[in-house]
Amino acid sequence: MNSVPLTKYGAELLKEELHQLKTKERRIVIDAIAEARSHGDLSENAEYDAAKERQAFVEGRIAELEGKLSSAQIIDPATLDADGRVVFGATVDLEDLESGQKVSYQIVGTDEADIKLNKVSVTSPIARALIGKSGGDVVEVQAPSGPREYEILEVRYV
Repeated sequence: MNSVPLTKYGAELLKEELHQLKTKERRIVIDAIAEARSHGDLSENAEYDAAKERQAFVEGRIAELEGKLSSAQIIDPATLDADGRVVFGATVDLEDLESGQKVSYQIVGTDEADIKLNKVSVTSPIARALIGKSGGDVVEVQAPSGPREYEILEVRYV
């Protein structure tokens, strides 16, 4: 099985979700199934069907999270020393050469990517363009609106 790269923070989020599913959601689903069974005929019981679907979702998500965590390669960005190069976990300060707009992105695993928090997936076009580059380099990113050029202002490991 391939290792799944995760930041330390991302791994903690997945562990919290797994704990929540195992300790709370699983109990809620079991109670809902028991309640639905008490209503009698299961063949025409929509509540029972919905509870069983929810149970399948919860158990599937638990299995998915356990699989990801068991094969996770957890990386703490604060301990990285990549000589100023962009690597997984790094936070990169960029300037759009056309507009002059400045932005910072952290390169994270696919499960923790959230553009609203400026966390981009390591598989995204911008991250693929940045990996291996250093401060001062200019990179071209194939964006949906066409190619864009960014200058790497700073690479931080926080």
